[in-house]
Amino acid sequence: MNKRIILTAAFFGALAVILGAFGAHGLKNIIAPNQLEIWQKGVEYQFYHTFAILYLSTFARYKNKLIALSFFFFTLGIVLFSGSLYLLAIKDAYHLSFASILGPITPIGGLGFILGWVCLFLAAVKDK
Repeated sequence: MNKRIILTAAFFGALAVILGAFGAHGLKNIIAPNQLEIWQKGVEYQFYHTFAILYLSTFARYKNKLIALSFFFFTLGIVLFSGSLYLLAIKDAYHLSFASILGPITPIGGLGFILGWVCLFLAAVKDK
């Protein structure tokens, strides 16, 4: 198992719990219901890909470049996809004017998720 991958998954997992609880309790009365849904979608995708990263740790001993790429793309996806959703959800309540430019960032994070899954698929095909 790869310590860096496990540490990253543990960090993102703990952060997802914290952000999920903050959204459910701290933001509930501050942002509109549709913005809260955006926040929760970020948490949801962060959790999915945290578990995917944790799963990658079981392959890390093989020193497979595709697994390393999958780890990179899942991490990038969490930061860009979920991170941009968090900022977009709270931009009005916290007057984050810069967050308006984040709309195009979200699909780039989604592409990171897709590329991570493709790399994992190819790693499995390549594995003997």
